[in-house]
Amino acid sequence: MEVQVPPPLQDIPTAKEKKYDRQLRLWGASGQKALEETHVLLINNGSGVTGVETLKNLVLPGVGQFTILDSHVVSEADLGVNFFLEEESLGQFRAEETVRCLCELNPGVQGFALTEPLETFIDKDDVLKPYNLILVSAPLDSAILARIQLYANALQIPTFYFRSTGFYSSFSVLLPTAFPIVDTHPDPTSTTDLRLLKPWPTLSEFVREKTKGLGTESMNQHDKSHIPYVCLLLHYLEQWRDKNGGKNPETYKEKSAFRELVREGDANEENFDEACANVLKALNPPTISSTVRNIFAAPEIDELTTSSPSFWLIANAIRQFYNTHNELPLPGAVPDMKAQSADYIELQNIYKKKARQDCAEVVETVRQLEKQTDRPKEHEISEKEIENFCKGAAHISLVRGRPLQIVEAGKPITFGDRAKAMAMELTNPESLIGLYICFLAWDEYIATRSTPSNENGDNGLKIPGSTDKDYKTDETKLIDMAHIIVDNLLKEANTSIDEPESSEIKAQIAKQCKELVRAGGGELHNLASLTGGMISQEVIKVVTRQYVPVDNTCLFDGIASRTYVLRI
Repeated sequence: MEVQVPPPLQDIPTAKEKKYDRQLRLWGASGQKALEETHVLLINNGSGVTGVETLKNLVLPGVGQFTILDSHVVSEADLGVNFFLEEESLGQFRAEETVRCLCELNPGVQGFALTEPLETFIDKDDVLKPYNLILVSAPLDSAILARIQLYANALQIPTFYFRSTGFYSSFSVLLPTAFPIVDTHPDPTSTTDLRLLKPWPTLSEFVREKTKGLGTESMNQHDKSHIPYVCLLLHYLEQWRDKNGGKNPETYKEKSAFRELVREGDANEENFDEACANVLKALNPPTISSTVRNIFAAPEIDELTTSSPSFWLIANAIRQFYNTHNELPLPGAVPDMKAQSADYIELQNIYKKKARQDCAEVVETVRQLEKQTDRPKEHEISEKEIENFCKGAAHISLVRGRPLQIVEAGKPITFGDRAKAMAMELTNPESLIGLYICFLAWDEYIATRSTPSNENGDNGLKIPGSTDKDYKTDETKLIDMAHIIVDNLLKEANTSIDEPESSEIKAQIAKQCKELVRAGGGELHNLASLTGGMISQEVIKVVTRQYVPVDNTCLFDGIASRTYVLRI
């Protein structure tokens, strides 16, 4: 007798898939590949704890490579706050020691150390070219930060600038001027798109077949209780239109009346309950969000060239589809519902087939745009990428990167087109703009008191509160600087705040300034670790181009345990 050999198991996970199982569930194989192709540069200053903690959270999930630029030598103070240093590290270069300890976390990650001074490093041509992402920790000379931003903008390298001192921290993200995201991972409850107000022939035929005899004795109770709620809603919609001159229920009152019509069909069955629960959501006409409208109106979508990113070609094709059909391509997903397995599978196939037809139309338009822009054949956009875009078209996002707000000695701190919005933030009790202003004053204090670099590797930067001798003087100076920034902001925004409220705002800012001075530039390890976790989360969003990153400054108040995002 011939022995039947079972087919080989195809879905046994590899060791790598087991290792990264949790994160693969979050950002998939494409996101993991993007992470593994990333080379992060950390420009470490001060005690450098937050930067190292950020790298820790990138090394563990498998970032491809990282480099630490840090010319400091390990001191006793470093051993007290940095978990990635050992007693044997004393007197050694901090970059080399932290790289060694970080690499122990994940042998699959490559780490490199650069120990030359930042001043000489940044003067070299194309020195930032090998890197995909830059992390910059404060305190830092403003002229050097401006140079880093200039290079990062020219090379389109996302850059994070962060500060952490005492119980407060902040980070700002410098992104390219147009940073689109397709895989935004919206809430699953917001992604259902059944198109019940505009069913296509195949769906209508399926509904007629499954609801034939509904409301008569010819349909038994078992069949009735397993009609998919999509079919129930379409069946009763037809009845509603017959009684209302062909109109769909539009107002809340009309939808409530329609829901009662459905409930009268059978109030005791689960599928009828599902139908009633989905009336308000499923009977909305197809619309697009303001974010999608802004993308459709973006200049990049009409200024296509040979080198245009694939996002803009596909977005152009999706816009043409919308202009033709007054709706976006159908995603094709069907939510769970009570139904017989065969009926549910058939309904799924109907939606998937329609989604494939819509996608095929978009693909054809993309191919035409590729020809019009003379896009090389080897750079042809894959159908898989277009399909993924079509599925998420309703939830795509575009972040417009803005420059870092760099405080320079002798130059006033201004807010430009954001002045009005920032002034309004001052009166918002939930806002942490006061803390942001304190950090600006902190930067201004350092910028105005910088001295040439010395041999101790401190870059000649004077940190508020770093010496007991100047403690009280630094407190007064920092508070005065912060209050001047508030006054100038209100003047720039051409607005004012009533005296009692203004005094309260300035009193709160004074308290925050005192905490920054009390810390003397020191980083608390628990706060640095938490901040590093937040930064690394945003780094992964930027690297994988999934989820929507912070736009563009995040503040953390460790005393009140609150975060707040500002668009500066």
